Amino acid sequence: MVQAWFYNDADASDGRELHQYTPNRPVPLSTLDHLGVLRWNILPSDPKHLDQVDRICEERNYKNRDVITISKEKLPNYEAKLKSFFEEHFHEDEEIRYILEGSGYFDVRSPGDEWVRIALSAGEMIVLPAGIYHRFTLDSTNYLKAMRLFKEDPKWTPLNRTAETDVNPYRKEYVQTFLNGASSDPAR
Repeated sequence: MVQAWFYNDADASDGRELHQYTPNRPVPLSTLDHLGVLRWNILPSDPKHLDQVDRICEERNYKNRDVITISKEKLPNYEAKLKSFFEEHFHEDEEIRYILEGSGYFDVRSPGDEWVRIALSAGEMIVLPAGIYHRFTLDSTNYLKAMRLFKEDPKWTPLNRTAETDVNPYRKEYVQTFLNGASSDPAR
C-alpha cells in the first residue's frame, strides 16, 4: 500500500534515503486524492494483473506503454538520469507508472508547497496529473522496473519549475482544478 509523508528538506543525506522527520509526519492518502494523485494496487504476481492494467488503460484512454528498468546496469547515463529525474518539474500530460519490481519515490508539492514523499513498490500504480510539480528518485535499493503508460505518443519533456512554468496553461489548469480551495486540506 502506498505510504506518504512530508519530506524533511533539512536532512542532507542522499535523496534516495527516507527523508522522514523525527517523529515522522505522515500524509493521509486523502491528501493525495486532493492533489489529484490516483493510485491502484495490482500485484504483478497475479496472473490477471495485465487485465487489470488494460481495464484502467481503457477507462483512462491510455494507448501506449513501455517498460523501463532503472539501475546502474540497465540505464545508460544512470547517475545523470537520476539527477534529472530529481529536478522539480511537471509535464503537460499525466505521468503514469506501474511498478513491476523494485521501489522508489515520487515527491509532489502539497497545497502549502512542501514536498510530500510517496513511497512506491512492486504492484503499485500511480497517476500524477498534468501540471503537478514533482520529482522522482529510486530508494536505496537502486532498482526499479516500471511500466510507463501514455495517452498518446510519449511526451518526455519535463518543464522545470520557473516563473514561466507557473503560468503555463497546464499548470494553471492543475492549480484551478486541484489547489484552489486547498485550505480545507488538513495536511496543508
